[in-house]
Amino acid sequence: MRIVIAEDAAIMRDGLAAILTRRGHEVAAAVGDPEALSKAVAEHRPDVAVIDVRMPPTHTDEGLRAAAAIRRDFPGTAVLVFSQYIEAHAATELLSASPAGIGYLLKDRVADVSDFIDALTRVAEGGTVLDPEVVARLLNAARRRDALAEVTPREREVLALLAQGRSNAAIAAELFITQKVVEKHVANIFDKLGLAPSDSDNRRVLAAVRYLQA
Repeated sequence: MRIVIAEDAAIMRDGLAAILTRRGHEVAAAVGDPEALSKAVAEHRPDVAVIDVRMPPTHTDEGLRAAAAIRRDFPGTAVLVFSQYIEAHAATELLSASPAGIGYLLKDRVADVSDFIDALTRVAEGGTVLDPEVVARLLNAARRRDALAEVTPREREVLALLAQGRSNAAIAAELFITQKVVEKHVANIFDKLGLAPSDSDNRRVLAAVRYLQA
């Protein structure tokens, strides 16, 4: 296989390149940022690109964004995301177009080099390889989105203000409704999000977290 590696940690980048070369594969380029990755893929047209999630400049989800662009612009290049982080939202976007030729493995859960090479080969051949932890995180994110789908537009407005730390009185003033109506909306939100009364948890905070996560 012809492979391009995108990993900002030099030791990890060089180690991957050495392992793949020893196994008889061609490492066409090993780069440390998304811009260099795009240029390398355009130049070498690799069979597969191995990409970390967090790279410069912001070290958030640049790798996943770059992976999605590669799958769009160079459909003949498969993508294996190899990272210690799970970015559920960006991963969902990457997989939603077409999961064929895509993999997402967690670095600290790959115990054997042969397993990694096998996953790389399957992805290059058009298969899909996902770490079980990645699958679990994506399912949890989907369930959170499904719960919010039951919230009405008005309840979502209330929830957005609640997530900003507003009191019921402040929410009522912002939306030009009474506090009793706000209380009813908040109760409905708690019910739809499955937040039962509890002495140990603050339901307003939990509802805000659910909203922000989704």
